[in-house]
Amino acid sequence: MHLFHPPEVRSLEVFSALPARFRQPRRTLWSDANMGGREVDSFLEGPVFDEAGNLFVTDIPFGRVFRIDPQGEWELVAQWDGEPNGMKFLNATELLVTDYRNGLMVVDSRSGTVRPYLGRRNTESFKGLNDLTFDSQGNLYFTDQGQTGLHDPTGRVYRLSPTGRLDMLLSNVPSPNGIVLSPDERFLFVAVTRGNCVWRMPLLADGNVSKTGQFFTSYGPSGPDGLAMDQAGHLLVANPGLAYIWVLNHRAEPVQVLRTDTGTSLTNLAFGGAERKTLFCTESTSGSILSATMAHAGGLVHQGPAR
Repeated sequence: MHLFHPPEVRSLEVFSALPARFRQPRRTLWSDANMGGREVDSFLEGPVFDEAGNLFVTDIPFGRVFRIDPQGEWELVAQWDGEPNGMKFLNATELLVTDYRNGLMVVDSRSGTVRPYLGRRNTESFKGLNDLTFDSQGNLYFTDQGQTGLHDPTGRVYRLSPTGRLDMLLSNVPSPNGIVLSPDERFLFVAVTRGNCVWRMPLLADGNVSKTGQFFTSYGPSGPDGLAMDQAGHLLVANPGLAYIWVLNHRAEPVQVLRTDTGTSLTNLAFGGAERKTLFCTESTSGSILSATMAHAGGLVHQGPAR
């Protein structure tokens, strides 16, 4: 008989926080739409590590990308008229960014130059891109969230092949957000924020999807956001409304819950540090990076197709 055991509860510690020189609280169009018109000085998202161990994060309302070195020092890499969210490395030096306003954008991590990558689908604008992940073959999976929700379940999940073919895999998601593949790349997991759950999509050999189901159900005022996978196959779910990181086994049972007393909104997460066994999380209300040492290393994070 399988017995469910209560999850271990652990605390996240502050690794670093956005320096005061980068904080200028004010209202923006983004905060009017997403934060009830409150003044904000940042909203951190999109954590990803380079090969040298530097952590890159986005700041959505002010169109910024920051680099944080292993000692926790911050540097502004780029800023443009956009709302950048998820990031992955396209190659050793270029970041591919989901930009709510502009679609997919490329940021050179050395020079800070920004260029378009994919702005529209068949001349139709995206609703508002959110997050992305690559598989081992260079296929890019990304979510098109916009302002969708239970009132308008029309969020989309796309796959862009290395040859440039763009396939819409799902078109009925109430707020698709974080996205990650299983270690064997047979399943795609999508955070469904307004549905307060995570969907699981089987990826068939012919490239289609079938029998998409609800893998995990959360609760609270704001549902799952960023996702990550560790090498043991645990799915890690950032849950902003609870300020939790859920660590789920293959049954979607929580085996650990990571919590914080710093801020109230854990938005996204990535593995880094020694042996990639440290979990780093963006906490948006305080503009902080939180961390915890984990038992298992993070799963492989692939870059874009070879050129």
